[in-house]
Amino acid sequence: MASPNTLEGITYPASVAPLEQPGLRDQARRKFYRIINHFEATESSDRTGRSYNRPLLIRLTYEYSCSETSQDIYLRAFFQSVALPINGEDDDVDFSNAELEPALVRFAEHLFDNLFLPLKASTKKTLQPSPVYHSQGGESQDLVGTPERVAELRGACLIRDRHRCVISRRFDITEALNRVRKYGDDAKDDDGNLLSDDDGNLLPGETQFERLEVAHILPHSLTSRDADSQLSRSKEAALAILNMLDYGVVDLLAGNDIDRPRNAITLTHTLHCLFGDFELFFEPVSDQPPHTYRIGSFLPSFIVGRLVPVTRTLFLTESRSIDPPLSRLLALHRAIAHILHLSAAGDYIDKILDDMEKKAIQVDRTEPCRST
Repeated sequence: MASPNTLEGITYPASVAPLEQPGLRDQARRKFYRIINHFEATESSDRTGRSYNRPLLIRLTYEYSCSETSQDIYLRAFFQSVALPINGEDDDVDFSNAELEPALVRFAEHLFDNLFLPLKASTKKTLQPSPVYHSQGGESQDLVGTPERVAELRGACLIRDRHRCVISRRFDITEALNRVRKYGDDAKDDDGNLLSDDDGNLLPGETQFERLEVAHILPHSLTSRDADSQLSRSKEAALAILNMLDYGVVDLLAGNDIDRPRNAITLTHTLHCLFGDFELFFEPVSDQPPHTYRIGSFLPSFIVGRLVPVTRTLFLTESRSIDPPLSRLLALHRAIAHILHLSAAGDYIDKILDDMEKKAIQVDRTEPCRST
């Protein structure tokens, strides 16, 4: 049986204490970069048959860790996984050791298989909600909690975000129609502005109104449990990796907490898909009011040029009774987006999922064998 600190052959550090001994953190960093730089150069020189840059994925995951404590935990895990002491000088590394590169590859593939691939894959699933689910206003994209909890989350986010997409600022078409039916030409948005033009006509839906969805910042699938209310080994591994990206963040996602408004934002369907696919990210703007972000993208400007980049200050409820999107979770989403993009792991995952979808379509189209 695996030890509590071992998952899928990867050893997690028994200690989460920061590397505060004199000189230890600097030693560990120098040795880490010496190893990564050596194998990254080798990987970059021969990309034939390569899927993504494994040493680069390891380095980026370290560099995008959100605190020194997180980075220290990550370094402990890395050196335990490659069976090297964390202390000592960087020129002590023996690159003739035939076990070093395979161990590094296993560490990279553990990160890939248990966190980055599932995160991207979770956004590709189109769930089929029941009619009750639809009637309660739920959305299908990555919302896999109970219909009641999903409906409650969507309602809270719509109120907090003033029934507008936080990026495009488009107003929810369902809410607009409800208000027009109730108030006629006097129907107004949450800020008291009329929804109709001077002639009493509802403004065109494609420019002002759209069906809105609630999007998780970190997907519900991270903490979904099996029939015995247990986390699978792969999900335990995913949460352990998240802890190395942001120590303690898993405490904010435990149980039903992952379905709280602090882990959700209101978006149009298209922007929801892009955000869930880690193609959009929120970067805080320090010299602006609190909860102000520059929304950026890795996509070509001809695809998202009219929508991003854009700077938005997120809405807050006057009573603060509904939590705003948590900046810590948006920062973690941004870190994951950059790691996926810069290492090419995101493109590789897209290829894997596209190939799987094509194979599934081919199987569906194959006629069943007929007995003679």
